[in-house]
Parts: sequence; structure tokens; C-alpha cells
Amino acid sequence: MEYLQAFVLGLVQGVTEFLPISSTAHLKVVPVVLGWGDPGVAFSAVIQLGSIVAVLGYFGRDLRQICLGSLKALQQGKYHSLPLRLAVGITLGTVPIVLAGVAIKIWLPDYDHSPLRSLGAIATASIVMGLLLAAAERWGTRHRDLPAVTLGDGIAMGVAQALALIPGVSRSGATLTAGLLLGMRRECATRFSFLLGIPAITLAGVVEGIGLGQHGVDTSWGVLGVGLVSATVFSYLAIAWLLKFFQSHSAWVFIAYRLAFGALIWLAIALGWLDNL
Repeated sequence: MEYLQAFVLGLVQGVTEFLPISSTAHLKVVPVVLGWGDPGVAFSAVIQLGSIVAVLGYFGRDLRQICLGSLKALQQGKYHSLPLRLAVGITLGTVPIVLAGVAIKIWLPDYDHSPLRSLGAIATASIVMGLLLAAAERWGTRHRDLPAVTLGDGIAMGVAQALALIPGVSRSGATLTAGLLLGMRRECATRFSFLLGIPAITLAGVVEGIGLGQHGVDTSWGVLGVGLVSATVFSYLAIAWLLKFFQSHSAWVFIAYRLAFGALIWLAIALGWLDNL
């Protein structure tokens, strides 16, 4: 892998990890379309780390307030305080994706090469989730802000987050859809989605890191460094941009993108330009 490829793939990881369009799908499709092949276990693990660094950096103040506020609430017996509700909601919301990940490891050990990870499956997931996001955008009431978030919201969005183990679904897209269907405002749903994603993204990075230790480094440290920096910077920018975007815009641009992305993949497969692998 060359430095330019590392930079581009880091950019793809950074942008698509937090926009509701699926990072897993794009990290599989983009290298195939550009003829670069599989970037490798080591590279995937490192750029995943970049997204973790970015989200922890951006929401560091929020996380401190949630943790300190939760401890204070427990000490004072204020069990309905917002920090404690957010902390418990994030914790409960992380359980579904952990259980789903463990189940996949146990019952689908060859999941990386299963039909669910084929380009056709990615295209279908992109289209289906695009239609679901369209329904949420059309019929969501958008009257609730972060102080109104409940433990049930955390669990419901956590179940939606678990669907992101299927490439093409998108973790942020699934949780945003669930949040809108639960009546949240777009910016509220997005912010809670990012907070909810911190444990999930971190755990995924740990799993990838274990894979890195097992398989070793299959590219130079310089190339890995370029990918890491690229993913970190663009992840941070994507988070900041999306939160600001949803303050005054709808999700229709992402819906249109998802539908077009899925349709183009199926078209390329039908024309023989891409193999459905």
C-alpha cells in the first residue's frame, strides 16, 4: 500500500464512520473500484483507532460531565438525573451489539467471507436502510431533545446499532433512523448516536487490535501512520460537520446517496464491472 492510498482510505473511514452511509461498505467498495485490493487487517485496525481517537476527543467534555454527573447523582440519590440516565442508556444500548458480535464469532466463524458481506448484500442493505431513514424523516415527529432521552431510547437505539454488523447498514444511519422514529430532533438523535457509538467503536477497535496482534503488520509503519492521521482528522471533521448540518437540514441528501450508492453497485454487478463477492 502506498501513502496516497493510505490517505484516501483513512479519509473514507473518517467520513463514512460518522455520516449515515456505512464505513464498512465504503471501505470494501472503494478499494475494489480503484483496483487496490484488500487493505489488510493491520491497516483496518489502525484507521479504526483513528475514529476512536476523534470521537473521544470531540466528546471528551461530554463524557466527563456524564461520568462525574452520574457519580454525583448516585451519591445524592438523584436517579433520574440526565447524566445518570445517559450513562445507563449508553451502557444498556451497547449490550445488543456486544451480544450480536459474540454470536457471530461463535456461530458464523467465517462471517468475513459470508454472503452477508458480498457487494450485492451491501447494495441491498444500503437501499433498505435508505428507505427506512426516509420513512423516519417523513413521519418522525422531531419534538424531543437530549434531556428527554430515556433508558428505553438507549435500548431501542442499541438494537438498531447492532444491525450495523451487516455491512451497508451503517451504525450512525441505523441509530439516527431509530432516534427519528422515537421522536427525537435530528441533532439530538445524532449526538446521542455518537455518544452511544463510543463503547461500540472502541470495542470494535480492541477486537481489530487483537486481530492485528495475531496477523502482524502487513505494511510499513509510515503508511499506517498516514492512514491513522487521515482517519483521525476526517473523523473529527465529519462529527463536527454533521452535528452542525442537522441543526438546519434534513437527512434527505443521505437518503438519496444511499439509494444511488446501492443502485450503482447493483448496476455494476449486472454489467459485469464488479464481482458480487
